Amino acid sequence: MDIAAALAQTAFLAPDRTAEIYDALAEGWCGRVVNAHPIEGFDRPPELAPEGLWDEYWGIVEDGLAGELDALSITQRTAALGHHSNEAAIARIAEMSHMFEGVTEAASGDLPDLIKLSTLAACPKGSLGAEFHDLIVDNKFDLEVLDRTEIGIGKLPKPLDYLNTRMLQAHDLWHITAGYQTTALHEIAISAFQMAQFGHNYSAQFLSITAVIGALGPGKSYRFLMDTITSAWIHGRESPALISIAWEEVWDQPVEKIRRTYGIKAYESPYPADIIERNQGVMEKIDFVKGLLRRLMAPFSRRYQLNQP
Repeated sequence: MDIAAALAQTAFLAPDRTAEIYDALAEGWCGRVVNAHPIEGFDRPPELAPEGLWDEYWGIVEDGLAGELDALSITQRTAALGHHSNEAAIARIAEMSHMFEGVTEAASGDLPDLIKLSTLAACPKGSLGAEFHDLIVDNKFDLEVLDRTEIGIGKLPKPLDYLNTRMLQAHDLWHITAGYQTTALHEIAISAFQMAQFGHNYSAQFLSITAVIGALGPGKSYRFLMDTITSAWIHGRESPALISIAWEEVWDQPVEKIRRTYGIKAYESPYPADIIERNQGVMEKIDFVKGLLRRLMAPFSRRYQLNQP
């Protein structure tokens, strides 16, 4: 819980300390220094917590512990926490973002246009565009995850307007290019990767909630969680800046060629990517067997009860 508290503070009250906190966490957990330039936080006290923030935060945590959150609902509810951010906090996040490689240059232009599914459908087989198209269509994903207008991205100051727009577009592209699968464990992992790449504040907020749920949940799951977060954070910090890639110019290229061109290494997951889904499947089978046994034993149980004095 001490770790979770530190991650919550940097996510909501001192975002400029994100790299400092996670570099320290990764070093302490993995036993090695992150091979990247240090990014030091500002010499300022944390922001004051807005009224209502922690009530809403703990509501998400409690629903997560109760198993009442799916991938879409936790995404939407975490994103909704952004309405608690005041101008000072948003300005602090914007200022911090410029400390990450590639951000200032990438965000200096106009906001990217919407990506069209028809453009991806026209890409040759085996290309990034074709793989992206199939990922979106086969999984019934949205091209931009959330509606950029509905969540008010255009009202954010630079470079946050660009970064958040591009991340909605490129999240699944980063999955493909950086080697993250679309499983529950790797969604956690890629959040740490995104955060390491440019201080993505939504990812910091999501991971802080995940860390609390992990700290309060079954003990065995916590190691899986922290191994995943720290390994993906290191991967993100030690990878080139993917925010600098003009994806629209490389649709026709195979993923392996793009990795060679930009020096990107695929994520090496410490656990099977689908380990959460596997465990859920096992638990569902156990629950099914338990239910079947209860139904089979019910007549005998009632007979025994009737025969008691």
